[in-house]
Amino acid sequence: MNFSEVFKLSGLLCRVSPDGKYLASCVQYRLIVRDVNNLQILQLYSCLDQIQYIEWSSDSLFILCAMYKRGIVQVWSLEQPDWHCKIDEGSAGLVASCWSPDGRHILNTTEFHLRITVWSLCTKSVSYIKYPKACQHDFLISLTGIAFTKDGRYMALAERRDCKDFISLFVCSDWQLLRHFDTETQDLAGIEWAPNGCVLAVWDTCLEYKILLYSLDGRLLSTYSAYEWSLGIKSVAWSPSSQFLAIGSYDEKVRILNHVTWKKITEFEHPATIANPKIIVYKEVEKCPRVETEILAFPPARVEASSLFSTQSKYDISQIPVSLQCVKPIADRANPRIGIGMLSFSPDNCFLATKNDNIPNAIWIWDVQKLKLFVVLEQLYAVQLFQWDPCQPRLAICTGNSKVYLWSPAGCVSVQVPVEGDFQVLSLCWHSNGDCMALLSKDNFCMCYLEKEEGK
Repeated sequence: MNFSEVFKLSGLLCRVSPDGKYLASCVQYRLIVRDVNNLQILQLYSCLDQIQYIEWSSDSLFILCAMYKRGIVQVWSLEQPDWHCKIDEGSAGLVASCWSPDGRHILNTTEFHLRITVWSLCTKSVSYIKYPKACQHDFLISLTGIAFTKDGRYMALAERRDCKDFISLFVCSDWQLLRHFDTETQDLAGIEWAPNGCVLAVWDTCLEYKILLYSLDGRLLSTYSAYEWSLGIKSVAWSPSSQFLAIGSYDEKVRILNHVTWKKITEFEHPATIANPKIIVYKEVEKCPRVETEILAFPPARVEASSLFSTQSKYDISQIPVSLQCVKPIADRANPRIGIGMLSFSPDNCFLATKNDNIPNAIWIWDVQKLKLFVVLEQLYAVQLFQWDPCQPRLAICTGNSKVYLWSPAGCVSVQVPVEGDFQVLSLCWHSNGDCMALLSKDNFCMCYLEKEEGK
């Protein structure tokens, strides 16, 4: 593993382009585009205000910068640096902005979710979509109920009108309405397409456990409800093959539905005690760095000094049974820290990683083929984020300290980020080829390069 030098960053805004060639990062009102391989600056753009959101177009030729406070979106071109576009929503305001799959239209959601404005970069035409529904959820990036099929052909939009929920399906090529239907939800909380684009999952408010599955022509294929009169769904994830739908809920369980009957095939529990001797539990433990006094320069180099006095860690295999550290949720507050807040399938469909929010230091990795728990990782600090390598079953984890953690079926490793000063990894994002990832802290970022395996 090799690490780059540290670069400045604002708002955790760092994105690798879809084609894998460029790295965009923001420092307040400046947008910096670098070459991924050597991190040389290729373009430097200045926006009108502090950037709050960035997104690459699907073809990596354009990048949008949203300034929600000003109600403005600026678009920059990599091929023609002198060309730029400014979209001002004026008094309507702006709460969300995103690209359409063709990379030539921008969808802006106005304040109070009054409408979505579709701006065309090619024809400069403007279209309006009324009644978009706000779908704020713990694990969703967007505040708006918009979901595109993976092939970019269709868009599903959650709507709210006359105190009822609806779904509109649009054809992205010409923004024509394909289907419009109401949903059997009290207060729709989120929507997500299956990767194959054939089924749309729609789930209800956390006050009621209900998930509905619709076909592309608007037919209700199935409804699933695990229980009543208690907090319901907290997170949802499709498997890459579209064969499984994983539903995480406030009762600390993940239920797996199959794509044939849409019935539950199993449920994964997350108890505080691991008693099964077949389960491997990797526990992160601190270790003091051994100092070779004969070769230690004095005064030590600055980077050497920072790594010298930072606490190292490693993984030990725990003896079963293992009691995991629990946090008691505050029962009388909204959004209690309990239940499955994060879940994600590996790209090869073999593993499912989950996090139970009231056991915040643990990650559970399940074998999808055997439908059994495979491994538990117990960290020293609460897990901030985990993300699968896009190309193989390798999980990267950050816990808000100066380390990055990697798990694969071969084992797991804790790596100190060897940079100067206080670098707390709060987020990370993989390159599309899995050879490197960006590690993000509050004010900085660096690249982590992983050496390729022999024969790969």
